[in-house]
This record gives sequence, C-alpha cells and structure tokens, in this order.
Amino acid sequence: MPDLAIIIVSYNARSDLQACLRSLHESPPALSHEIVVVDNASTDGSAEAARSQFPAARVIDAGSNLGFAAANNMGIRATASDLVLLLNSDTIVPAGAIEALVHDLRRHPEAAVVGPRIVDVQGDPELSFGRMIGPVAELVQKTVGRLYARGFAPVRRHVMQVTAREQEPDWVSGACLLVRRADAEAVGLLDQRYFIYAEDVDFCAAIRSRGRKIRFTPAARITHLRGRSVARAPGATAAAYRRSQLAFYAKHHPRWLPWLRLYLRVRGRLPT
Repeated sequence: MPDLAIIIVSYNARSDLQACLRSLHESPPALSHEIVVVDNASTDGSAEAARSQFPAARVIDAGSNLGFAAANNMGIRATASDLVLLLNSDTIVPAGAIEALVHDLRRHPEAAVVGPRIVDVQGDPELSFGRMIGPVAELVQKTVGRLYARGFAPVRRHVMQVTAREQEPDWVSGACLLVRRADAEAVGLLDQRYFIYAEDVDFCAAIRSRGRKIRFTPAARITHLRGRSVARAPGATAAAYRRSQLAFYAKHHPRWLPWLRLYLRVRGRLPT
C-alpha cells in the first residue's frame, strides 16, 4: 500500500490536467504514492488523454458531473493510503513540494491538514488560507483579495509577509490540501452538499471541531493556474458559488442566512 494518494478531480480541463500530471511525472514524490484522477464526465477527452499519456495514473469515471466534494470523496474511498493529497487539475507541482508538505505534517502530530504556499504563474502568492468564513471574516478576506489584485502596495506587502511564514489558520485551500486519512474519515470526508466552493473551509472546520490543527507552510510551493473554470462558464460558476455560500451559512451561521438571502436577492444574485 502506498504512503500517499494524490486525488485530482477533473472536469473539461484537458490541457490543465495534462500539465498537472506531467509535473508529477517529471518530478515524482520521493515517497511511495499513487495518482487517481476522478473525471466528472468531461466531454473534452480529459479521461482518454490521461489514460493514454500517463498510464501510471488511475482514472475513475464518475459517470456524471458530481462536483468537487463528491468526486474527491470517490477518489478517497478508492484508495487506502495513510495520507491523501487533494490537488486541483489546474496546478503545477514542482520537485520537492509534496515532500515538504508530508514532512511538515509528520513533524506536527497534532495537525490533521497542511496546505502549501500557492502562487500564480508570475510567482505572486495567493491568500490561500484564513479565518473561518463568517459575515465579517468573509468581507475582510474579499476586500483584501480585491485590493491585492489591484496592486495596492500596503495590502501586497501584507500578503507577501503572511504567506512567507508558517501559520495555523482555520482553513487552507482545497486546491492543494494534504490530510491524514484517519482525520478525513473521522469527519465523514467532504460534505457533498457543496458542489464547488466552501467545501474546503467546511472540511477544515469539521476537523478543527475534533481538536485537530490546520497548518500552512511556505516550505512547500505550488503554482495555481486559477480562473480557468470561471472563464469557461462564468454564469454557472457564479451560481455554484452562491449556492455553496448559502449552504455554508445554513449549516454554520443559520441566523445570518435570511440576511444573506435578502442581500443576494436585492443584488439580483440569488440562485434558483
């Protein structure tokens, strides 16, 4: 049995998936591992390309577009390793990154999850961790993100600084998230009510509720080609985000749910 299972969920992202698998093939992790691609009924030949070009990877056909959480759960259940890495198809993994994540988790037995420093193609870091989502924390996170994207110097300095040191946040991004299988199974894996978005925050919240820690380490770094799914289907992506947001507030902040629904209705963004 390998030490690590790398689970990659793919949906109509053939070129991104090929690049991700190529990075893992060219710089494979030093520890024993397996790569499992869960294809959400892609129509662009993603599954076929993965099978033909990367035969070492196991490809599972989900049968339909299950969404991110359910497809990841399918991949987790199809493996048996002690460690599981959830990895987006639109990531590039350089040599040593996975080993650095595993090393960090193993030297912190109190931690269940660790995430890396995630950067874009220019090398600029994402704010890929944070406090538990709530009305105030969400507003702060979004404001910081927008100012950072616009190049506001004080915010850029802040993001550069916080992503350059170890943290124990409430959550780390599911774009690249290493978790101990025992902890993942103890909380029932990812909550499948989230089709896409918020499932990583919810997953980390469930793990923290059991007294386990979430870690962020800049010692591991991966590249995230973010924004591809939004560009392919902006309307559907926005609606999926809002549905997940509503589900998250219904579960974690039910008193705020009517206000969120009212806000979205007034803004014309309440999904059907």
